[in-house]
Amino acid sequence: MQLTLFFPEENNNGKKNGNSANLGFEEKLWVIADKLRGRMDAAQYKHVVLSLIFLKYISDVFEKSFQILQNIQGIDPEDCNNYIVKKMFWVPKEARWSYLQANLGKSVTGELISKAMLELEKANPFLQNVLTQDRGWLQLDSPRLDEMMDLISTLGLGNDENHGKDIIGRVYEYFLGKFARSEGSNGGEFYTPQSVVQLLVEMIEPYKGRIYDPCCGSGGMFVQSEKFIRTHGGQMDGISIYGQESNLTTWRLCKMNLAVRGIDGDLGSKPADTFQEDLHPNLKADFIIANPPFNISDWGGQKLRRDIRWRYGVPPLNNANFAWVQHIIHHLAPSGLAGFVLSNGSLSTNQGREEGVIRKAIIEADLIDCIIALPTQLFYNTQIAACLWFLANDKSEAKLRNRRGQTLFIYAQELGHLVDRTHRELSDFEISLMVKTYHSWRSKESSAEYKDIPGFCKSVSIEEIRQHKMALVPGRYVGFDDSLTKHWDDSRLRAELTQVESRLTEINEASEAAISVLRRVIYG
Repeated sequence: MQLTLFFPEENNNGKKNGNSANLGFEEKLWVIADKLRGRMDAAQYKHVVLSLIFLKYISDVFEKSFQILQNIQGIDPEDCNNYIVKKMFWVPKEARWSYLQANLGKSVTGELISKAMLELEKANPFLQNVLTQDRGWLQLDSPRLDEMMDLISTLGLGNDENHGKDIIGRVYEYFLGKFARSEGSNGGEFYTPQSVVQLLVEMIEPYKGRIYDPCCGSGGMFVQSEKFIRTHGGQMDGISIYGQESNLTTWRLCKMNLAVRGIDGDLGSKPADTFQEDLHPNLKADFIIANPPFNISDWGGQKLRRDIRWRYGVPPLNNANFAWVQHIIHHLAPSGLAGFVLSNGSLSTNQGREEGVIRKAIIEADLIDCIIALPTQLFYNTQIAACLWFLANDKSEAKLRNRRGQTLFIYAQELGHLVDRTHRELSDFEISLMVKTYHSWRSKESSAEYKDIPGFCKSVSIEEIRQHKMALVPGRYVGFDDSLTKHWDDSRLRAELTQVESRLTEINEASEAAISVLRRVIYG
């Protein structure tokens, strides 16, 4: 069911909000978070806040629609059928924010909220088991909950200014960043920064067809896809969304995130492990966008040694990277395109030889369309260097340039700018530069002819990749910008720099292997 709202259409002027900008109230919510420290687990508090923000948003939108219907002669604004027929949320009286506000202090606030969430779920089957599974608000005393409710009451979440924004996702991202910085890598679920999601989506251009994310988190990939489609004049009716998420809390957040955006998505009937219980076994997706968790060592591979998905080789037990890659390939349609994040180790490591064997088989199958080396410090709660993989099942489609036997490498490690001491972002210009480079290399319809740019991008044949022992490290291929090195007189200096780069790659590979060994020692 596609859920819609009675609001003016979003202004699609193509402008994008920077990742570091906020909605103006996140800091206020963090002040309350500080007051609640020690009384509730950080992750649980996050879910309480987001659930209440969701309730406020839905209530605000409903109240605006209610007022419109109230002014139409012969229409009863309290008749739920008037909303259901328009595929809108119906909010029962007990779930409306105005009702909750009016009853603060008259009864236990936690019980009021529980009743509101239950009634909202009953009235909207799409939300079943999303709002009532984890009732953390019952652990908070009424005065503190009242304070939180009073603050959220000041936020006009359903007004025209905030309509269309990824509110749940943006607040979720803000909290993840705060928790990660204050509590280390255990501060929350892994979140893909908006600039990385934007780059993935604009690279593969999911205009029409089936979009799949096998580890969808809070739904950021879907939200950005929806923004892309609307910005470029497309219609969501031509898109089907499929996702899977193993974490119960994050799965619920994703359902809420899609709901406030009016996006209809099949996330399965429950959260589930993608490897152990594939909820979309027969899906062949036109577009796959994902950010799998890096270097998982306890992914249950020992139970899946003969799985149908391992077409290019059985993944090592101590690292799930190439299990994710092959799961994605398994679900890709004959002319499908996939873009996903992996750690840099996936480009060159040979753990137990399995990874090298699988990577070689995928290269020889001519599936790798593009590799981008990302700058460091893009992610809130990991310092592991990351890269983007783009896979294409058919490089010789009629509308494309014939790129059979070729892979585009983009070296973007020098891009990005610091937004604070530890966090880096890609600018819209930098994203556009990489997107245009890829599209000019790939598409016949591109207005600009593709050219290799020393130090930034190069189109490479499979034969050249073979000469580099099947490593996919962009820095090995793009070379140097001669305009920066033309004053060098000693050619040996260039050779030495090449050796240093090669040595750094070896150090990176050794460090990835050492981390894997440590995980085995610690976790077994």
